[in-house]
Amino acid sequence: MTYAGDGERTGVLIPRVAQQDLEVGSMTATIVASMRQTGGRYSLYRLDLAPNGGGARPHFHRGFAESFQVLAGIVQLYDGTDWVNAGDGDHLYVPEGGIHGFRNARPEPVSMLMMSIPGAPREDYFGELKRVADGGAEPSPQEWTELYARHDQYMV
Repeated sequence: MTYAGDGERTGVLIPRVAQQDLEVGSMTATIVASMRQTGGRYSLYRLDLAPNGGGARPHFHRGFAESFQVLAGIVQLYDGTDWVNAGDGDHLYVPEGGIHGFRNARPEPVSMLMMSIPGAPREDYFGELKRVADGGAEPSPQEWTELYARHDQYMV
């Protein structure tokens, strides 16, 4: 895609105080830039995983790619074949349909960025997971499948 204009003043600053934190079990998901704020071009989240906890089992998405940038700590990333240790500065790109996952199996916390391209409303997904966790009732396998399907998440 090429821009043929002379430039525009269209930058959007999203101050930290405007970014929402969602506590989802042992993970905090910070909505850095939602797809609504970026016009659907991308969405960006900071994920902070507690020691020995938090993550996502292997899954894939049909409608968007994801990338993960480790900011601090060592996280295990599933690259579709193996769980690999990734540390500060390591990056994993996963195209649409690519099986991936992440988890913190170490006694130290982990921070990483997760970007969805094009933007995906993952804040809706994280919000629904939070409501499930806060509600205390465990969804049935069918209810989990339906929840995941609503958010373009297919577990493998």
